Amino acid sequence: MAVIKSNYAVAEGIYLMEVAWQGEVKPGQFFMVRAWERDPLLSRPISVCDYDAAAGTLTFLYMVKGQGTRLMSQLEPMDVITLDGPHGNGFPDIKTNLVAVGGGIGIAPLLYAIKDFKAKHKRRKVRAYLGFSTESYYVEAFNEVADDVIVNIGGIITDVVEVKRGESVIGCGPNIMMQALADTVPPKHDVYLSLEKRMACGMGVCLGCSIATADGSRQVCSDGPVFTREALMWGGAQ
Repeated sequence: MAVIKSNYAVAEGIYLMEVAWQGEVKPGQFFMVRAWERDPLLSRPISVCDYDAAAGTLTFLYMVKGQGTRLMSQLEPMDVITLDGPHGNGFPDIKTNLVAVGGGIGIAPLLYAIKDFKAKHKRRKVRAYLGFSTESYYVEAFNEVADDVIVNIGGIITDVVEVKRGESVIGCGPNIMMQALADTVPPKHDVYLSLEKRMACGMGVCLGCSIATADGSRQVCSDGPVFTREALMWGGAQ
């Protein structure tokens, strides 16, 4: 259980929720969030956008897409929600300079990933590419932590991504965008992609989020959501 500190719209259909929570969570992990008793049946997988251990605040940036997230958007401070997690493997500890690429609500897990990276590697640089279909949102948070932020509205963000010598790449967004990113980045760079997939249990039991990988069938919730492009057999990696 977690108590909501704040929950408000940052753009049309996009909400930022802060809850009181203490624990350990890695960048790229997610929680199964529930704010109702029976209907809808399933909890909703929401990635961690930020975590402040000192303040005991966990932040979710989410899009209203159906009944569950609509109910979440109606919650107010001091309301209580159920959190199951954190789940998933998260992003690895990258030691090179970093390029982060996000599309739409896929920008959410990248903020905490960048903050954690900068805290561990203060001399390393981060360049963030954020793509939106109609309007940008929450860019100011990235401006505070990344060394350079490139925003693209209405275009194809992967068309403007530049990866320089000695940089690694992380990304999150629609799977078609992640495949395009894998195809765009030269093979000599490490690429880690967080996939978006419908989930039911969040623990790899129901097999509802299975995908084909180089190692056979894997579950996005328990084996991912972060995979290398080699594991996904994208970007010419077979």
